Amino acid sequence: MTTEIERAVALLRRGELVAFPTETVYGLGADAASAAAVAKIFAAKGRPADHPLIVHLPSAAHLAHWAREVPVEAERLAAAFWPGPLTLILKRQPQVPDAVTGGQDTVGLRVPNHPLALELLTAFDGGIAAPSANRFGRISPTTAAHVREELGERVPLVLDGGACPVGIESTILDLSRGAPVLLRPGAIGAADIARVLGRAPETAPLAGAPRGNGSETPRVSGSLDAHYAPRTPLQLVSSDGLLFALRNALVAGEKVAVLAPTAQAISHDLVTWKQSPAEPAGFAHDLYASLRALDALGCVRLLVQQPPAGEAWLAVNDRLRRAAAGSGEDDET
Repeated sequence: MTTEIERAVALLRRGELVAFPTETVYGLGADAASAAAVAKIFAAKGRPADHPLIVHLPSAAHLAHWAREVPVEAERLAAAFWPGPLTLILKRQPQVPDAVTGGQDTVGLRVPNHPLALELLTAFDGGIAAPSANRFGRISPTTAAHVREELGERVPLVLDGGACPVGIESTILDLSRGAPVLLRPGAIGAADIARVLGRAPETAPLAGAPRGNGSETPRVSGSLDAHYAPRTPLQLVSSDGLLFALRNALVAGEKVAVLAPTAQAISHDLVTWKQSPAEPAGFAHDLYASLRALDALGCVRLLVQQPPAGEAWLAVNDRLRRAAAGSGEDDET
């Protein structure tokens, strides 16, 4: 065990916070068994107290300690995708703190696929509750530098594992109410899940909305309409509408940032153009780092060319839609 991991484990056992990398984004971690420790996550992020957290585990062998019901489908998905970017929503064990679950009878669990995260979890030998290591509702961090820029001294230790290889948050699948229901899209898609289970998951209604069996869809991380948002107003535009929107902005004398898969189409002192990867995995990997870089420029608006529709782009389009909905809002309250 490295000295840095030893320090991280000691901090966690004292009820302190540790930021660490996963394959998706950097997490802001605390001992998931300690309500007092978990409360520090909410304070550092400015996160609403009823918003549940995901518990990261060293392995699937820890599932039964956190979930009182582990259906066969959960076991099959864990065997297929863990470690990996899939969070399973299961019925919680009684000892799981309400602070972790938002007072619900369910808990989100996953085993991350990052060597540093797994080293930390194995050494800690327990569950670490960890939402993204940023201010609530803002752009998720994919490097240690992002965490330090955003949270600074609020986090005693940031483990640096380089850039996150996936770049957007995990898929969330509800298995707590019978049929599998996709609550948040991610790198593991509905077709991937269907190949393991032999049936495609349902698509979730809005959080808190009643299901057909009379139960409610669990609240989960990243399900609010406004999330992952830059402070610069973000506008999603079609490929045809991008130049039109850009020309209108320039006529108004606005400083504009552009994120698009094409090479720069207009050269102007008021325009900063960042070319995005044209395929979904690359776009997802770069998305948050690109939004952070463009958000820091002090532009009047951020124009993002809408990616294609379809299953492959579902998670990216989900993040962009929520980012646009929350953009331009001041969170310093």
